[in-house]
Formats: sequence, C-alpha cells, structure tokens
Amino acid sequence: MVKIEAIVRPGVLEDIKDGLSKFGIHGMTVSQVMGCGLQKGRKEVYRGTEYSINLLPKVKVEIVLTDKDIEGVIDVITKAARTGEIGDGKIFITKIEDAIRIRTGEKGDAAL
Repeated sequence: MVKIEAIVRPGVLEDIKDGLSKFGIHGMTVSQVMGCGLQKGRKEVYRGTEYSINLLPKVKVEIVLTDKDIEGVIDVITKAARTGEIGDGKIFITKIEDAIRIRTGEKGDAAL
C-alpha cells in the first residue's frame, strides 16, 4: 500500500475528483493548505502600500491505495493538474505499512 499526497491548485480539484472517480478511486481526504515553492507568492497593493503574499492557497489530496493502482492515479492527477506553469504542484508517494478499518477490524488492502 502507498499514500499519495498531491498538493495542487484549488481550481483543479473537481477535475482530479472526476478523474479518480472514473478510475475507481472514491476514498480521499482533501485539505485546504497554504504553501509556496518556486512560485514565491505575489505582490499586492492595499491602501497604497505594496506587500508580499508569500503563502498561496493550495489543496492537498491524500489517497491510500494498493500498489497496482499507483501509476494510474499519478497519471490521473498529473493530467488534471498540469498547466505547464510554475505552481502546478507536487505529488509525494510514501509506503504504508498497514491500514485498519475501525468499523469492521479489516486490515491491509481489505481495509481500503
């Protein structure tokens, strides 16, 4: 099992959800987060004073899935999120040792 964390622009969330649903992935956790990378924020003017906004709004999508689905899910996310511009986001993949469904006590892949 692996956990995929994708940090992407908020505007692509619906496309990612639709793509994952068509792929057969329905369980995910979505969080609104703030962050910066190469994009480095932007400058704004408020009451005549210019200031920098270093942290930009992003969305973090977390999915735990079986090893056989990794490439397909990565493909879905990258196709939905890629604009070719700085700030498209990142995907992180980590190994998961075990998962337990609290309601039934199922473990491993069966808990997903």
